[in-house]
Amino acid sequence: MKRRESRYNGVLIVDKPAGFTSFDVVAKLRGILQERRIGHGGTLDPMATGVLPVFVGGATRAADMAAAQAKEYIAAFALGYATDTQDSTGTEIARSPRTAQESEVRAAVEHMHGQQLQLPPMYSAVKVNGQRLYDLARRGVEVERTPRPITVHEAELLAFDGQEQCGTLRVLCSKGTYVRTLIHDLGERLGTYAVMTALRRTKSGRYTLERAYGLEDIERAAQTDTVKQLLLPTDSLFAAYPAVFIDDYGLERAQNGAFIAPEHVTDMPMQAGALCRVYHNDTFWMLGRVDRLKRGGLALFYEKRFR
Repeated sequence: MKRRESRYNGVLIVDKPAGFTSFDVVAKLRGILQERRIGHGGTLDPMATGVLPVFVGGATRAADMAAAQAKEYIAAFALGYATDTQDSTGTEIARSPRTAQESEVRAAVEHMHGQQLQLPPMYSAVKVNGQRLYDLARRGVEVERTPRPITVHEAELLAFDGQEQCGTLRVLCSKGTYVRTLIHDLGERLGTYAVMTALRRTKSGRYTLERAYGLEDIERAAQTDTVKQLLLPTDSLFAAYPAVFIDDYGLERAQNGAFIAPEHVTDMPMQAGALCRVYHNDTFWMLGRVDRLKRGGLALFYEKRFR
């Protein structure tokens, strides 16, 4: 049975509301857009708000690549107590009378930078032996977890109230980073406890809040048949990569998953490992990778196709 052609194709940047899971947003949009082929590019906890790239139609093939990109967050935190979830939605499990000075907090935030191993929290979607950690945690079961490599590219303290022992920080981090765990670890570094009280994702890869739409905006656009005006093209995800253009023979090779020789590619970077946006007659076709041939020389290889 031939799959129905998608009415919409592209990237929709959603400003996720609090109380929704990322899957809730996808389910809501499937109803609004009357489209089954929808996926998101990076999970957000229900309490979090902000940038959630949603991929529609053929663009869903790019969702996993968006999830792998760096994310920026603005997070609020409070010192002096801990919860079982590492955020303010959880049950309080410990308190500390120790207070911290702003200079101490600022120094501790600076220590967040760099590559590190992070222990996933029990209240997370990580699977251990086929079971979600949050399912185990809700049953009161704690299991051994394996620390995972993450990178904090940037971290800065934006504000701190010494009297209230609460503050705000900005973090730019790699895929798989739990900001609430960074805040939990911040508390430990200060000799006290800490919980995340709010989280807003301000950037996902190249996508920012400036181009994000609320669910109400999208619903109004669907009612007025203007949804396409909200969609970004699929190749916007790869804007950092150079554009190359293939001729008709190159397209035939691409359709068969074969490499394309340089004489059939315009503007191909002559550097092994380079990723490129590949176009034919100004239509985005695939993500390509320049690599070496066994017999010598370079060619353009299929990396991921979007048509």
